Amino acid sequence: MNDMEQSPAAAPYYNLGPDTVLDAVESLGFACDGRLLALNSYENRVYQVGVEEAAPVVVKFYRPNRWTDAAILEDHAFSLELADADIPVVAPLIVDGRTLHVYQGFRLAVYPRRGGRGPELDNVEHRVWLGRFIGRIHAVGQVHPFKDRPTLSIQGLGVEAVEEIRRRDLIPASLREAYDSTTGFLLDGVRRAWDRAGAIPFIRLHGDCHPGNILWTDAGPHFVDLDDAMNGPPIQDLWMLLSGDRAEMTGQLSDVLEGYEDFFDFDPRQLHLLEALRTLRILHHAAWLARRWEDPAFPLAFPWFGEARYWEQHILSLREQTALLDEPPLTV
Repeated sequence: MNDMEQSPAAAPYYNLGPDTVLDAVESLGFACDGRLLALNSYENRVYQVGVEEAAPVVVKFYRPNRWTDAAILEDHAFSLELADADIPVVAPLIVDGRTLHVYQGFRLAVYPRRGGRGPELDNVEHRVWLGRFIGRIHAVGQVHPFKDRPTLSIQGLGVEAVEEIRRRDLIPASLREAYDSTTGFLLDGVRRAWDRAGAIPFIRLHGDCHPGNILWTDAGPHFVDLDDAMNGPPIQDLWMLLSGDRAEMTGQLSDVLEGYEDFFDFDPRQLHLLEALRTLRILHHAAWLARRWEDPAFPLAFPWFGEARYWEQHILSLREQTALLDEPPLTV
């Protein structure tokens, strides 16, 4: 199959060249100055675009066929709702009364540029500060659920992720039995953790609140990229701030909750879900790479994914998670 014959799934951004990006932004009334910088993003395509006599803007071109318009608009509405509450979330710009636009078949949104550096998660003050703002996000998120965005589930992030990997011829034959048995034990462990937690109320979440989606300036943190916003347990937005051994994570969590509980109550039963959510993220990430492997950008960015060594290490990390799932939860 030559380049001109590639399917939309294999080359979803084939026709998205620099001229198209600039023309799309100018169609919304911005006078581009020709400066164009591709930003680090694989699921969507994101660019910083220079604007004459004004600050640059950031434009996101959504991956075709991933989200419905309604789901994207819920993400935008949540971002705007948070911004209206003076929570430092980078929300899309409203242009001609809309946040979602279409140009030559591509759906796009324009954002103000907000720079910054990553948070210092070994800094107690940063952890308390982050907890405070996530607590404020959750206070808004509890008001009502998403209707068109996904709800976090073992089925979606775990079972379907494993099925996706099994459908594709990526795992070396010598490792397939190990992968099948390990993931079977893992998913059982995740279900046991969920049972121990009991019925945790789900709220609207950032959904992917890892340090790369938090930018820090002298004024404090601001949150970007709500592309994975979902309904889920509040701890989903907290656990990715924790790392290290049990004692280290206990101390980190204590600092985060010091700020968090100024604005939103934390149900400690959620701590049963911490390693379960980490496990689901590991499974989902591998399935995400497999699902996108036909996109030419992915083999270039993640060449190790197709190697036997990756799968050996992946199965080893899953086995380590199997043991962690039945450990007692952290204490607060």
